[in-house]
Amino acid sequence: MRCPYCDSLDSKVVDSRVSEDNTSIRRRRECLKCLKRYTTYERTEIISIRVIKNNDERQTFNIAKIKNGILKACEKRPVSTESINQAVDRIEKKIYANASDEISSKVIGEYVMEELKNLDNVAYVRFASVHRQFKDINTLYDEIGKIINKDVN
Repeated sequence: MRCPYCDSLDSKVVDSRVSEDNTSIRRRRECLKCLKRYTTYERTEIISIRVIKNNDERQTFNIAKIKNGILKACEKRPVSTESINQAVDRIEKKIYANASDEISSKVIGEYVMEELKNLDNVAYVRFASVHRQFKDINTLYDEIGKIINKDVN
């Protein structure tokens, strides 16, 4: 591991701990040349997934896009940042569990809508109106009707 202060490759591990979420290992290192300490994180490398867009274009999967979409849908709604982060984590796990090396943006959108339905109905309808490209007000009413009927039953 290269020292960020002097670029030396000689260091020793002073302390190692598993992160709180058990997804990485935090290591405190000491450079043997300049004696300064620094922290490194060891994480599992995840396979690269490509997203197939509606126009058949392919892009590298980027979880930040999903989080931004959810944040926009939940804007000015009583949804905590913690709830959003947990939803994003669940979506990411589903994507990596169910995709080989490519996944359709439609499938990702359905995962997002599934999570939003549990977070906030208004955020769900906002996202669904964009994802499903509602053509008219009747399509919107139909989607709202589904939510109302689900809450009544």
